[in-house]
Amino acid sequence: MTSRALFVTRLFETSLADERGFAALNGDLEDACRMLAAEDRAGRAWCKANAYPGYTSYASLDDLPRRATAFADLKKRLDRLAAAFADELALDLKGRRLVMDSLWVNVLKPGGTHSSHIHPHSVLSGTFYVATPPGASALKLEDPRLPMMMAAPSRTAEAPEAMQTFVYIAPAPGTVLMWESWLRHEVPANGAKSDRISVSFNYAWK
Repeated sequence: MTSRALFVTRLFETSLADERGFAALNGDLEDACRMLAAEDRAGRAWCKANAYPGYTSYASLDDLPRRATAFADLKKRLDRLAAAFADELALDLKGRRLVMDSLWVNVLKPGGTHSSHIHPHSVLSGTFYVATPPGASALKLEDPRLPMMMAAPSRTAEAPEAMQTFVYIAPAPGTVLMWESWLRHEVPANGAKSDRISVSFNYAWK
């Protein structure tokens, strides 16, 4: 008797930490993220109104690569990785391309969470991690079939990662994670004593 995997969900994972100039880039990104968190009044107001535990530029700023060279540099690197991931996924772009249409900062305070969600209207989504102090939240990914499992029993604790209902990825500074935008994910409570800082992004088909 044989079995084979069908309809596989792919997670792209790499690190920029070994690339030339990473330390300077990451330092510049952290400075830029903290500057925005301090100076973006509209973003801070949105976070307060929506009970976001920290700061995000998601609802306030849409031009980060033009605001700071560090974001422009990061975008170039992410564009390259997104193209490679699209190839791995065998996406037929029909002569068009995937274009980054949003890039935003997340500064998650100790104890803060980001509830389970997807990214509609996008093809690929992901996050670059700037600061992950000890105890910082992992990224929690959910099996997309979960709503359809109905009476199925849960998986054993020893099940292979590819068969688990939830998978937790603990990133380090420089980690890039990317997935198809329909994949539901969340950030559990930040157990660190300082901010968890990341830069998230979406790619659309244009």
